[in-house]
Amino acid sequence: MNIDELMDRKVFVVCGDTVNPQKYAYRIKEALIADGHSVYAVGKELGSLDEVGEKIEVLDLCIRADRGYDLIKAYNGDIGAVIIQPGAGSPQIEALLDERGIPWLNGCVLRALEAKGRL
Repeated sequence: MNIDELMDRKVFVVCGDTVNPQKYAYRIKEALIADGHSVYAVGKELGSLDEVGEKIEVLDLCIRADRGYDLIKAYNGDIGAVIIQPGAGSPQIEALLDERGIPWLNGCVLRALEAKGRL
């Protein structure tokens, strides 16, 4: 699995401050919407992953590592894969994802969209 493959999936959940235009989570959410993805925002808009109305194909962490860990730990549903944005990861998150068998990678959604000419 690589980030290019993930960018072809349709349902994304962005975790972070998606209401402040100065934040990366906001920019990521808007770029994914413009690229035709179905996007849910957890953090400032939805309070938990349980509020997402579809199967989570890609979870994008753009949030403090401790908060991202808590969101994933509290969720019992399926997550197709996780992208951990720079600064949002931790060994605890990686261990939790590995324990649950959820594929993950460190990467940047904005760079991936830009590299594919979709930003």
